Amino acid sequence: MVESKKSIRTAMKAAFAQIDKAEHQKITQQLHEVLFASDLWKNAQIIGTYLSVGGEWDTRAIVAQALTEGKKVAVPKTVHKTKALIFYEMKDWSQIVEDGYFGLDEPDPEVTTPIDKNDINLLLVPGLVFTKNGYRVGFGGGYYDRYLKDFIHPTVSLVHTNQLVDNFPIEPFDIPVHYLVTEEGIIK
Repeated sequence: MVESKKSIRTAMKAAFAQIDKAEHQKITQQLHEVLFASDLWKNAQIIGTYLSVGGEWDTRAIVAQALTEGKKVAVPKTVHKTKALIFYEMKDWSQIVEDGYFGLDEPDPEVTTPIDKNDINLLLVPGLVFTKNGYRVGFGGGYYDRYLKDFIHPTVSLVHTNQLVDNFPIEPFDIPVHYLVTEEGIIK
């Protein structure tokens, strides 16, 4: 029997809560090493990424690495009425408003510049549970599925192998990511 996305989401959130801090840091470091060694990373000049919160794999160190390497970083702001995302260039942390919609840290549109989605060379996509062919159960709302619908560049997600499942209900609007960055390597 295939579980519902809601029950899968709930179970994975509970599983994340059980990972101790040291193990979480170790896994995060492994995921970063695989990402930074990849051609996907090396060839990208503009990195689009969400800002991790709670138990998510850390993307803030990814932002720091990108800025250190002279890459541009684009982070999303949610548009609640249309459930859309607009990415803005982030040059430093002072441009981020903490605890925005859904408790997310988001760019301040007053001090940042929008980035056209076609200019983002590599996009990190959040998620809780994944199939090996890139379908994901996110946090609900469909913001990223809407954004990915016509996104033309590579998309990746940071995924511990424990987040991989054989299947779950896939709906017509679900858009898979191109690559899964795991502690064991990249799955295309």
